[in-house]
Amino acid sequence: MKPNKVVLAYSGGLDTSVCLRWVKESYDCEVIAYCADVGQEEDLEEVRKKALATGASKVVVDDLREAFVRDYVFPMLRGNAVYEGSYLLGTSIARPLIARRQLEVAIEEDAEAVSHGATGKGNDQVRFELTYYALKPEIQVIAPWREWDLNSRTALIDYAKRHDIPVPVTKDKPYSMDRNLFHISYEGGVLEDPWQEPPADMFLWTTAPEDAPDEPQFVELGPGGFFAEDIPDRYVTWQDVAALSIGPQPIPEGVERGLEASVYWEPESYTFPYTANVAVVRVDPD
Repeated sequence: MKPNKVVLAYSGGLDTSVCLRWVKESYDCEVIAYCADVGQEEDLEEVRKKALATGASKVVVDDLREAFVRDYVFPMLRGNAVYEGSYLLGTSIARPLIARRQLEVAIEEDAEAVSHGATGKGNDQVRFELTYYALKPEIQVIAPWREWDLNSRTALIDYAKRHDIPVPVTKDKPYSMDRNLFHISYEGGVLEDPWQEPPADMFLWTTAPEDAPDEPQFVELGPGGFFAEDIPDRYVTWQDVAALSIGPQPIPEGVERGLEASVYWEPESYTFPYTANVAVVRVDPD
């Protein structure tokens, strides 16, 4: 069914910028860009302007930072949740929240469909779409990566250039970054080669161990531990602590269709509380 109106989960990056124009042209429909603020520290007013310039009829920006930490991050930490034994759920934990609010906007705007920029091989498509269908089974989902013939990020870059869409990714740096106040992950491009080291200037938070201070830093948990009420300001200070000693970590992530994706992530806000919380539970299970 051809929708008249689509709400797209939009970040302003390469994938969703191309998705916005492609959905509008391929379905000849109105596209509303939905952007969630989960602490990615971007100029969201510029993201709004870019979406409108790319073809969005409207842009909805929501501040979800407090809900993200309170309703998703803290419960995850309490449960010591990890994926495949070692992958800390920094990126994935934000997806259900974004998808839920995106669907609410679609209902408010009388849109027949929702769309996302997740690739056809990864896990994000599942996170988005299970949320959509759980809340509104009849919603139409448009997943451009599973429909178009743009089969690489290089092809997306060429498409963006042809349509005068400014994007933060170049052929020299074809990897993508996903950031929130809790975590940063990188994938794609040169990072897909397990023999290739990532460029040192790619990382934003971490300090390489060889560049970290020689003296150790001690962190003492006070009353309330990691679950204090004054969020998110107190919570994000873990980034400052961890940057002193935790370097970026590579991990092969198991994804849909039996494929493996090489992902690098900066685990500042998760590594310390997760490790400490596991130790505390072992000492005092109650």
